[in-house]
Amino acid sequence: MQIVAPYLLFIGDATDELSIKMARGVADWRPELCIGEMKVEGCTVSTGLASTSIEEAAKQGAKTFVLGFANSGGILAEKWHPYIIKALEFGMDVVSGLHDKLTDVAELVEVANIHNRQLLDIRHPEGGFKTGTGAKRSGQRLLTVGTDCSVGKMYTSLSLEKSMKAKGLNVDFRATGQCGILIAGQGLAIDCIIADFISGATETLSPDNQDDHWDIIEGQGSLSHPAFAGVSTGLLHGSQPDAIVVCHALNRHHMRGLPHTSIPSIADTIALNLQAAKLTNPNVQLAGITVNTSSVSVEQGRIYCQGIAKEFGIPCVDPVRDGTDAIIDYLLHNQQIAGVVS
Repeated sequence: MQIVAPYLLFIGDATDELSIKMARGVADWRPELCIGEMKVEGCTVSTGLASTSIEEAAKQGAKTFVLGFANSGGILAEKWHPYIIKALEFGMDVVSGLHDKLTDVAELVEVANIHNRQLLDIRHPEGGFKTGTGAKRSGQRLLTVGTDCSVGKMYTSLSLEKSMKAKGLNVDFRATGQCGILIAGQGLAIDCIIADFISGATETLSPDNQDDHWDIIEGQGSLSHPAFAGVSTGLLHGSQPDAIVVCHALNRHHMRGLPHTSIPSIADTIALNLQAAKLTNPNVQLAGITVNTSSVSVEQGRIYCQGIAKEFGIPCVDPVRDGTDAIIDYLLHNQQIAGVVS
């Protein structure tokens, strides 16, 4: 699916920063695609963009009304229907990353049809997929993987894309989650694809390309997470990565949502992912490590990353605080990974 910019980001009455991560992600990485944000009474958080209304955003050329919030269960509350209808009436498509589908609400479908607008449920991929083949594809690929869920794989992927573009490289960010899809304007919500077809869908997402072209593929889940390892495995095999970057969150004490579990070590995560990746690319290499160090000061975070870099002999950075140029420099100087791009 294709999402048309510019966007109006609707964050409703959200009070939790994490609940607007979809809106926050696009505001952080593609602010040029946004007209502004819209909130209602009771909202205590912000993306940092200018506050506006549906009417004003439409006057400024907004093409898509984005439900930029999430809630427990991904429910599309009825209280948001009037805002969605108003946006449709003002000529905007509507995008949702919730589990509940816009297209399951008859009234919304009717209004969208009247105004010839799209209802885009980006968490629910459309169309058929084939099973993966593992056949070698041209072009080069980098996949972000993690010690756990929500450790910064999307932010790392976008930072890597930014660094590569700044160096004049031929590169694309391939989105695999609803927030990434909104940022990229296209992609596949890989965790909503039937398990047998995850690797095949990923092959479709990152097809044959020019030899000097890089796809930066957004990782999902973790091979060590009891709930989501299946998605991570299919994505890893379908990505056929030439390089992986391991992502970690400092001071995370257990796997997300599972207090009875422990976080795997970075060393174990590297070994596990390299071994699994070799099924479809025997020459896969580790290109770097990123750490979300937001739980400590900038100085403490950099000291931690320096220690990790020394331990593994590979660049380690916080992608938000420090960027990922060091990883790209390492990648391009590694002949086994970079090939014709070196």
